[in-house]
Amino acid sequence: MKCVDDFRLRLGNKDYVPIVVGGMGVDISTSELALETCRLGGIGHISDAMVQDVSDRKFDTSFVKEKTKTYKFNINNMDKAVVQFDLARLAEATMLHVGKTMEAKRGDGLIFVNCMEKLTMNSPKETLRTRLVAALDAGVDGITMSAGLHLGSFALIADHPRFHHAKLGIIVSSVRALQLFLRKISRLNRLPDFVIVEGPLAGGHLGFGLDWAEYDLHTIMDEIHAFLRAENLQIPLIAAGGIFTGSDAVGFLEKGAGGVQVATRFTMTHECGLPDSVKQEYIRATEDDIIVNGISPTGYPMRMLRSTPAIGSGIRPGCESYGYLLDATGNCSYINAYNREVLANPDSKTIVVMDKTCLCTHMRNFNCWTCGHTTYRLKDTTHKLDDGQYQILSAEHVFKDYQFSTDNQVALPAREELAVV
Repeated sequence: MKCVDDFRLRLGNKDYVPIVVGGMGVDISTSELALETCRLGGIGHISDAMVQDVSDRKFDTSFVKEKTKTYKFNINNMDKAVVQFDLARLAEATMLHVGKTMEAKRGDGLIFVNCMEKLTMNSPKETLRTRLVAALDAGVDGITMSAGLHLGSFALIADHPRFHHAKLGIIVSSVRALQLFLRKISRLNRLPDFVIVEGPLAGGHLGFGLDWAEYDLHTIMDEIHAFLRAENLQIPLIAAGGIFTGSDAVGFLEKGAGGVQVATRFTMTHECGLPDSVKQEYIRATEDDIIVNGISPTGYPMRMLRSTPAIGSGIRPGCESYGYLLDATGNCSYINAYNREVLANPDSKTIVVMDKTCLCTHMRNFNCWTCGHTTYRLKDTTHKLDDGQYQILSAEHVFKDYQFSTDNQVALPAREELAVV
């Protein structure tokens, strides 16, 4: 019976353990998690979501404070079009986050940045270009382009000296999305080094509508495999979404996938950036606690825990400090929803907004509990301790369980004993 370690993901002229840990933002996939994955021979992601805030927390910079001070005059204004990012500061924050991670890199694996197109930041093209260029300048091994079709993203960095050397890939959820992307980049003499195919059971934003349950990752993978064969294209496919055991992974690897991307089981590791109290919420969750809704201002459906504090929260939009989802006109659907409720309830001290959420503020404060569909199975991978809390695992334990397990088994860790006070 085969295990994941019987396969290798080939990128360029090197082979890697075919395990990719997804880029969960904001700083949920921490540098520590990515570095440990890399040390073990796989591919780890950091996310550049809200990178200025991440830099402030990790490196004691003051990007958010300075931006808030600059636009303080606009805080009570319903119109946020004036709020802009300083591109030099955005590049500096990206360079810090990516560069410091790369300086600490050990092992035979790779470090990638997950870069979401839907972080439009009131200047979609220029802010995206700045993030991509800064990540390449900082020496990142590769970039995964996510949360959008990225039809123009390769062109933004086509003149960069590392354009043909760094590993560049995209996340798609259909053969149609991949066809559009390849058609758009056909004049650049540059194919993607890998394609991550994300199915309907993935966490966070989904590349499907609310009819996500009608789709199946195996079927989508088969369709994309057939398309690549017909076009005679040798691009490694990485399956993602709902891959909970090593045996799940082997099912895709045996059918020709180059690797698998996993994330949910790493949310309960010490290296994950979620607060310990939130990790416990994830582990305690039942299947009924996991929902897909449309509260994200991006327009994409999003999977999360039903109890997430972001649902129904009517906090004032924090665009002067953050503003990562402002579109090219300086607008965001949460701002519209919030202003609508303020006008409808002028005497209310507490505003409730059910249809959208201030994703920036809630993600920054770990109050938007996005998750994968298989989150309800986390409790089966660890021990419930005498105090009622669940034991948190190491990233190495989870990685090696994926790498070496067979027969759909999950290896439990050695049980920790609570200290006697």
